[in-house]
Amino acid sequence: MNFLTQSRLVLTFNAGYDDDGKTMFQTRSFRNIKSQSEDSDLYKAGEAIASLQSHILYSVERNNVYELTN
Repeated sequence: MNFLTQSRLVLTFNAGYDDDGKTMFQTRSFRNIKSQSEDSDLYKAGEAIASLQSHILYSVERNNVYELTN
């Protein structure tokens, strides 16, 4: 059996390029996301937050942590 203990929204932004031309990324994490939140709602929230940033949104992720028990 498992129990959801934590849910986190992670936004990854394209922060430009380094001297070698490789893409640099920055992440922003938001903890204490309600476990009942639908993925589509979190995606919309991520897009809304990204609209306030200067960098381009690269990805929106939801990370869940579960406690495993017998």
